[in-house]
Amino acid sequence: MVQDGRMSQHPAEAVSPAGIHHLRLTVTDIARSKAFYTRLLGREPVIDQSDAVDEPGVREDQSRFYGGVVYSFGDQVLGLRPVAPAEDTFSSTRVGLDHVGLLVASRTDLDKAAERLSADGVPHGEVTDIGSMLILSVQDPDDINLELCFPTA
Repeated sequence: MVQDGRMSQHPAEAVSPAGIHHLRLTVTDIARSKAFYTRLLGREPVIDQSDAVDEPGVREDQSRFYGGVVYSFGDQVLGLRPVAPAEDTFSSTRVGLDHVGLLVASRTDLDKAAERLSADGVPHGEVTDIGSMLILSVQDPDDINLELCFPTA
């Protein structure tokens, strides 16, 4: 229950999630974003409705994934929803998403990702130790910040 903008402190009303199931990013150009994420993630989407993106009504149709794509990582899912106007731009300083952190298995994976991004001409940061993890930052085609992360603690 929300009272005066605050959640009540009654434990019986609390939600206890087991984890994050999915995240969907709004993008401006599904072909461009699909190519970027497929290359970055090293996998094809498990659901791909991008070929229907310009069909009437598909951008409003949940069952057709809004003309977008979905990538799967075990129990977690990352989707791309192509409904933003072409001139729209992302800002991490507005209410909403700041960045997306994608877990990798090793420091070597971060180094390989940096090499591949450089080879593809994609600007990116350096592998950086922020105390509890190493990160490699890169912007997607809509300027959404992605961090490839390897926990060190």
